[in-house]
Amino acid sequence: MNDSFHAGEREAQQRAGETAIADRNISVMTDKVIGGARPFIAKLFMAVVGSTDADGRVWASLLFGKPGFVQTNDGSSVLINIPQQERDLSDPFWSNIQAIPDIGMLFIELGSRRRYRVNGKLSRLDAEGAEVAIREAYPNCPKYIQRRQLRRMGEPVVPVQTAHGTVLRGPVEQIIQQADTLFLASRHDSAGADASHRGGKPGFIKQVDENTLRIPDYDGNSLFNTLGNFHVNPNAGLCIPDFERGQLLQLTGAATVLWHQEDPHNETGGTKRYWEFKVARWILRDTPQQVEWEYLDASPFNPAVS
Repeated sequence: MNDSFHAGEREAQQRAGETAIADRNISVMTDKVIGGARPFIAKLFMAVVGSTDADGRVWASLLFGKPGFVQTNDGSSVLINIPQQERDLSDPFWSNIQAIPDIGMLFIELGSRRRYRVNGKLSRLDAEGAEVAIREAYPNCPKYIQRRQLRRMGEPVVPVQTAHGTVLRGPVEQIIQQADTLFLASRHDSAGADASHRGGKPGFIKQVDENTLRIPDYDGNSLFNTLGNFHVNPNAGLCIPDFERGQLLQLTGAATVLWHQEDPHNETGGTKRYWEFKVARWILRDTPQQVEWEYLDASPFNPAVS
């Protein structure tokens, strides 16, 4: 499946010197969810989704529900069982997928550090939920995930309290400074949307100014799906959960990859790669369900934060 890499992914692999590793690792990618991953998806209460609005802006979102709210029966499509009356319409996801049907999905269980990535296209949206036809699916490694366990999740109550802005100040700035987990969405015009995870010690997301974030890019699976997308389409979306207050900070903007940077404190874990994110808009929302988390431990792979 080496021909499944687009030009941006190949460029990123070459700049990192990891093309041969990528050619080996691509063997885990299929066009269906493998049998062993299907019950894993069905037991989850949280899913990450990436989508694109009518103006081309990319957004990352978190969806919550009782186990079974996301599922795949034969591995060729994913069902998102959120009925219309339970959808938080302040989340751009629901309007985005009606404009541009590409959807990136990340199925992640923080407590076990297990995750599985699925990308596809909306095939159905009605009052009962949505269905996504799968284009590609593959597992990801457990690195950089901080373990948390869900203690309680309430029933959905919509609409939720929201705030909007364009500059990073006040409560938004505080959420960024304390974050040890973020979810990231990117898009390629022909390959579609993608959703992924980034994690590190609190402070790994650096705020450069009121409109710019700088994030280290740690060693990964060498496929460079996200950074490859950035090379051809800089539009990106971040979702940073505030686990303590039950809020989600969603930001949309543009990303730039920084290669071969000075890194005297080893913030990148040896890659010497960063990416900068210029914020265009943000939304701060309460989660539709009240969720209570218990923090367990940090990933042993997290690099230092200076």
